[in-house]
Amino acid sequence: MAIKIDSKLTPTKLVPAVERMWDLSGKKILSIEKSWKPSQGTPVFTVRGNYATRGWTEWTQGFQYGAAVLQYDATNQKPFLKIGRDQTVQRMATHVSHIGVHDHGFNNVSTYGNLLRLMRENRIPQNTFEQNFYELALKVSGAVQASRWTTIANGGGFVHSFNGPHSLFIDTIRSMRALGVAHRMGHVLMAENDKPISLLKRLVEHAQSTADYGVYYGEGRDAYDVRGRTAHESVFNVKDGNYRCPNSQQGYAPFSTWTRGLAWAICGYAEQLEFLKTISDKELKPLGGRKQIEAMMLKAAEATSDFYLKNTCTDGIPMWDTGAPNLHRLGDYLDRPSDPYNDWEPVDSSAAAIAAQGLIRLGNYLKSKGKKQAAKQYFQAGLTVTASLLEEPYLSTNDKHQGLLLHSIYHRPNNWDHIPRGKKIPCGESSMWGDYHMRELALLVYRLAKKQPYLTFFGCLD
Repeated sequence: MAIKIDSKLTPTKLVPAVERMWDLSGKKILSIEKSWKPSQGTPVFTVRGNYATRGWTEWTQGFQYGAAVLQYDATNQKPFLKIGRDQTVQRMATHVSHIGVHDHGFNNVSTYGNLLRLMRENRIPQNTFEQNFYELALKVSGAVQASRWTTIANGGGFVHSFNGPHSLFIDTIRSMRALGVAHRMGHVLMAENDKPISLLKRLVEHAQSTADYGVYYGEGRDAYDVRGRTAHESVFNVKDGNYRCPNSQQGYAPFSTWTRGLAWAICGYAEQLEFLKTISDKELKPLGGRKQIEAMMLKAAEATSDFYLKNTCTDGIPMWDTGAPNLHRLGDYLDRPSDPYNDWEPVDSSAAAIAAQGLIRLGNYLKSKGKKQAAKQYFQAGLTVTASLLEEPYLSTNDKHQGLLLHSIYHRPNNWDHIPRGKKIPCGESSMWGDYHMRELALLVYRLAKKQPYLTFFGCLD
């Protein structure tokens, strides 16, 4: 059965729930700001309701301080602007020049990008030096991200993950917004012998490689080729650039679908389709042309969205992986609302928050193309998921719990997620990315309801 779409939901109907969320959100941001010691590293996920760190890569700090900026955006409460501004200056510089991760679109667009957007919208005072500071950070971040490049056999390539030059992560499609912003600012990556490298070209080529190898279309690629499913990781031979196999770091298996990776693809392709509207035909022509590029991205966005909608519980919340080994013990779990407290497999609310935003954006994009029926389906599905997340048991209403969105999963195979006493699986905890994307989703819906400027990652350029 999968998701039961509420066709009567509107952004306006969700405003009371969104405003309630912002009230809870502010208290949680202040709690983390008061208790967290930077010497501990970066907060990643909660354990017994308190944020803790987990060394892997530093990819969540931008969500921590970006959350405060989004809180100010929604509420106009200046203490949150101060947190976002001050901590971005003090803590985020190393993320701008970080050559070891694929997460620049997460860390730096969420902080420097959101602050610049607020200045462009005249929501904070115009200051030329401050604006130049944000712009420089975004330019450098985009170029550093683009430098993590692996060329493949067909002449294209991809921004490789922290695993190394052989590794293409599905997640990274959303990090391409760092390249998009920097390109629109007129920036390029300078290589040996002063060779300029187009950031737009690398964005498009990465999107193409992800679509070719990370997304499935039911076209007979392998025995597990189901339309719309994704592989977390695509592995290449770096000697000759040939594709070797799918793999999974955080999902159950290479031939199952880790739903947060699926959600990254939904959201990443949908917002890149929006971004392409700001790029001229002249710039896109050498890269294959607008028609070809948009068709590639739309095919990936629709396939992944359709797979998501068929593989969630009726309330739009997915299990952490569609091939998790104990799903069969849950019976017809897709025919009823999700149960994060079940005994067999975790749900992942963070995947839902990311996917919901992508579904809404895809709906808006298709509406602009005159495809009203498909547009409404995706848009209403996004609102349906949003409505589920804004209520218990997903919204954290306990002021003593520092998380905002409950039942988020980080790394199930590594057993990193906290299992409460008396439970058999992880539940009841939050993550920095889940909380941030819940806020980003809520702000998108809130702005739609209030007829405010449409929220985009490239709004910092307008």
